Amino acid sequence: MAGQGYDPIETASRDEIAALQAERLAWSLRHAYANVAHYRAAFDAAGVHPDDFRSLDDLAKFPFTNKQDLRTHYPFGMFALPRAKLARIHASSGTTGQPTVVGYSARDLENWADLVARSLYASGVRAGMLLHNAYGYGLFTGGLGLHAGAERLGCTVVPVSGGMTERQVRLIADFRPDAISITPSYMLSILDEFHRQGLDPRASSLKIGVFGAEPWTNAMRREIESGFAMDAVDIYGLSEVMGPGVANECVETKDGPTIWEDHFYPEIIDPDTGAVLPEGAFGELVFTTLTKEAMPVVRYRTRDLTRLLPGSARTMRRMEKVTGRSDDMLIVRGVNLFPTQIEEHLLASDLLTGHYLILLTRDGRMDEVTVQVEHQPHVTDDAVLATESLVVARRIKDTIGLTLRIAIERPGSLERSIGKARRVLDQRGIS
Repeated sequence: MAGQGYDPIETASRDEIAALQAERLAWSLRHAYANVAHYRAAFDAAGVHPDDFRSLDDLAKFPFTNKQDLRTHYPFGMFALPRAKLARIHASSGTTGQPTVVGYSARDLENWADLVARSLYASGVRAGMLLHNAYGYGLFTGGLGLHAGAERLGCTVVPVSGGMTERQVRLIADFRPDAISITPSYMLSILDEFHRQGLDPRASSLKIGVFGAEPWTNAMRREIESGFAMDAVDIYGLSEVMGPGVANECVETKDGPTIWEDHFYPEIIDPDTGAVLPEGAFGELVFTTLTKEAMPVVRYRTRDLTRLLPGSARTMRRMEKVTGRSDDMLIVRGVNLFPTQIEEHLLASDLLTGHYLILLTRDGRMDEVTVQVEHQPHVTDDAVLATESLVVARRIKDTIGLTLRIAIERPGSLERSIGKARRVLDQRGIS
């Protein structure tokens, strides 16, 4: 049964939600076609017009949008409003290519703040709570997105941003926040720093953690919840669609993020053929924005792999927790491998931590995989660790089918991330 949400639409009937989606989709398609040259050309090339949209099923007739489209039209070519009418511009880091630039109207920012407030409420955050916001501020959408939503909900926000881990712990100890918003990998660094300072993380004031910006597993959730005695909840978003707050887990169920379907229409497609898959099938997540003024996106291919599920704590549909992306998939000696598959096995060990790096090299024509992972600080017996490396490698071989080497490193030896964690270092093309 649906629970009490931040907004009444969260518990509307499926018929009401579908009717609202159809109305808003018709508007969004017309808005994109009339005001964005790329969409006008793409629709015309596909032989489709906004007037051809008469039901939700008709959306499949329209062409996809991908990240390369945004890069091709860098910086402002995908905007549906004149630049002078934009209230804010964000951009990706551009570490893997041309940055993707996104824009927001004043109304877009209002909607974004409302949706993040809705997401925080679903996480268990309430007005009057103190939120320690350790997402990065600046062009990255995480910091300012969470900040505005928390203020909209009525929270007191500590805008710490990322980095300076020792200070993060000191402020948590001194300010005693109720909740924290942060990447899950950086939360493990915070956990390490608590121990380094001789502080008990389970005795901290933190009761709710809102984690996103990177794929993370339920095994990592268990490690964080056990380490801090908190509820760890998944927030989902991407800058091309809005930013954080496209979907969020409900703390009472923790069964995958609920998609805020009154603002974003989801589809699951076959990543190879582009065919729309039935509900419950595993594939690539695609979003069409329903209310974005400055930068509408039509059938944006997120590359995130998941499935759509019926609503539980809310009547809106859920997405299975994303633990991999189609562009994160590694092919090693003919075996498809996602970093999160390795992570699950590492965190299943009582002797190892979630700090790891997958190193890919090539010896002649043969790909080699070494997983560097830190051991728990309390483990000091080298023989025990050597045995554990063999046990974990065998477990991975038995389940994934890939032979690799586990290199167990001392605590603190691997590079720490203050944003999205780097999990793979591919040196196969380096001579």
